[in-house]
Amino acid sequence: MFLDHLEAKAEMDTSILSPPEERREFSNGDFFSGEVKGLLPHGKGKYSWSDGTVYEGDWDQGKISGKGKLIWSSGAKYEGDFSGGYLHGIGTMTSPDQSVYSGAWRMNVRHGLGRKEYCNSDLYDGSWREGSQEGRGSYSWTNGNRYIGSWKKGKMGGRGVMRWGNGDLFDGFWLNGCRHGSGVYKFADGSLYFGTWSRGVKDGKGIFYPAGSKHPSLKKWCRSLEYDDTGKFVLSRSSSIDVDDLRSLSLSTVNRSLSMRTSTSGMSDRPRELTSKSARTLGSGQSEGQDKKNRVAYEREYMQGVLIRESVTTSSVDRSLKIRPPSTLSKQVSARTFLTFLTGEHNYHLMLNLQLGIRYTVGKITPVPRRDVRGSDFGKKARTVMFFPKDGSNFTPPHKSIDFSWKDYCPMVFRNLREMFKLDAAEYMMSICGDDGLTEICSPGKSGSIFYLSHDDRFVIKTLKKSELKVLLRMLPRYYKHVGDHENTLITKFFGVHRITLKWGKKVRFVVMGNMFCTELKIHRRYDLKGSSHGRFTEKSKIQEKTTLKDLDLAYEFHMDKLLREALFKQIYLDCAFLESLQIIDYSLLLGLHFRAPGQLNDILEPPNAMSDQESVSSVDVGVTQELSIPPKGLLLVTHEPNSVSTAPGPHIRGSTLRAFSVGEQEVDLILPGTARLRVQLGVNMPAQAHHKLDEDKEESATIELFEVYDVVVYMGIIDILQEYNTKKKVEHKCKSLQYDPMTISVTEPTIYSKRFVNFLHKVFPEEM
Repeated sequence: MFLDHLEAKAEMDTSILSPPEERREFSNGDFFSGEVKGLLPHGKGKYSWSDGTVYEGDWDQGKISGKGKLIWSSGAKYEGDFSGGYLHGIGTMTSPDQSVYSGAWRMNVRHGLGRKEYCNSDLYDGSWREGSQEGRGSYSWTNGNRYIGSWKKGKMGGRGVMRWGNGDLFDGFWLNGCRHGSGVYKFADGSLYFGTWSRGVKDGKGIFYPAGSKHPSLKKWCRSLEYDDTGKFVLSRSSSIDVDDLRSLSLSTVNRSLSMRTSTSGMSDRPRELTSKSARTLGSGQSEGQDKKNRVAYEREYMQGVLIRESVTTSSVDRSLKIRPPSTLSKQVSARTFLTFLTGEHNYHLMLNLQLGIRYTVGKITPVPRRDVRGSDFGKKARTVMFFPKDGSNFTPPHKSIDFSWKDYCPMVFRNLREMFKLDAAEYMMSICGDDGLTEICSPGKSGSIFYLSHDDRFVIKTLKKSELKVLLRMLPRYYKHVGDHENTLITKFFGVHRITLKWGKKVRFVVMGNMFCTELKIHRRYDLKGSSHGRFTEKSKIQEKTTLKDLDLAYEFHMDKLLREALFKQIYLDCAFLESLQIIDYSLLLGLHFRAPGQLNDILEPPNAMSDQESVSSVDVGVTQELSIPPKGLLLVTHEPNSVSTAPGPHIRGSTLRAFSVGEQEVDLILPGTARLRVQLGVNMPAQAHHKLDEDKEESATIELFEVYDVVVYMGIIDILQEYNTKKKVEHKCKSLQYDPMTISVTEPTIYSKRFVNFLHKVFPEEM
């Protein structure tokens, strides 16, 4: 800084600063006057640079430190605290464009609480971090729009409320300046939309309540906030929300109440509503009696901002209030499982025990030099056992859970498997054992297992029955060889098998697996496909947004690039032959679908800039309504460029990049406008066209289906591979065969099961004629 120059000058001429107060003009045109100590400025002083920059204020041992005022030649000026030559503390900066920031600084950047008035009269008041808005804050636009809530890296991120100048209001979650997640949109006319959003557009299921109809009270949904008759939001203890209110606002309470809006009744993702024409078409109540109007609501489903399905339902506050958070559903499922004791506090302790054990296991095995596995590394005897008392021991830390014993099976095998799948040990531990904890999710099947999901969605942890553990340990040597020989295998990836014994003797077994749906893209539909038909459907009353559907629920067939399809079935044949050789049945293909809006809508659906006027909400919905008749276009495949791929690393990254016939049999990436460039791998980021089969899925008469062909991104893998065709299953097969067609029931001998499974998938992914 300029101080170095001053010190150098002082050393060249020791007589410069020898008096207690000195005035001196340097040869380069700089000028200093003020108090000194020895050779350095100390106390009050003024330094002028030849370019016109001037500082006047406190000095400490040659450094600007204390209170002072700094004026740059550009016209910018700062007045406030300094420390060690940096803007540090509390101060006010006026920029050349006349924008003004007043608040906390750290090492020359805005950091802490502060208020900035921009040159166009926009105003931000709230928390800053490393120079950007981060934390809780309020931003007011000159056109009357205002956002109050959480910020991240200078953009709206987290929970927040946006009120537009026209009276519209959105209360929900944000990401990178766009609505993203669950929320409620209140229109100036009083109508409401409860749903979810993805990157600024509606994406999923939701419920629209026309103006005047009965709907859930916003005061109940958002206990921390109240709304007046004009749609403005106020705190119950004050007339308006300001930054001080934000600091004391309990977002955890708001989050809990918000989650009640978007759970079991199919509410899921979406913003703004219809044009006046479409509102009349769908019965907004303009021409109906008030009583009928009060009873009408609309269940809607969107894909990437495009309305694809709609049905009329009855508006009822009581019906809406029956909605429960997903956590309640998980407890209801777990109450029916073989682990009925795992509820409430016991479940909490179990998760803590699991995290403590995995942290110990990985920490113990990682420093061991890597080597090839031996026969002794497999089987029940290849294990590590450790006792974890609550108060800690010489080998284990104290913890807040209950006493438990930990058993880790085949540690060297799973250590090598994790490295084979390119999992870093530290990342593995942080993902499962970090402070964010695990999330319990609903079981998609009848196994009675409990599932946990890591906070970053990379790993699924499933409870095992004793019989399943035995099968896994028996098959592990051949599984290890199979996944080593076939990097593109679709079979579930296992990363660890453990057992917890609680102090009262209850034993709980776990397996850690890769999440096949670990992607930044929203999974709109998920299916569990076995190839059988008996009982393979889901009752419509039980279908939620994240419900895993079954074979008879699948109303699409998927058309793929020729080479992509060939690679898919080549691996399916190999995996099924492997499972058949082990006498495994009951496995299924877990299929996840991300639907894309028609290609021409991409420009319309670009998310609005976080710092813009936010007026694009109306234009987005009007545009979407007007363009519903546009047919879908194929997804764009381009030649693979490794340095351009933005796919987040996950448990599936070991697979090779696939080749596509449509681009000259070269390795390909998938381009999603406005989203990302994704690497195409087997079962990951695979593009296809979904053709809706009308004759197999007849909707209710009140439901409108707007598209028959969709562009989709497909994710898939083979799961549930731990069921042998043992004596019990043979008896089950014979009994059911007496009542039903043997080819329609799930339980059958492995060769037939494998053949039927592959034949069914040929119908799901038909060959192009």
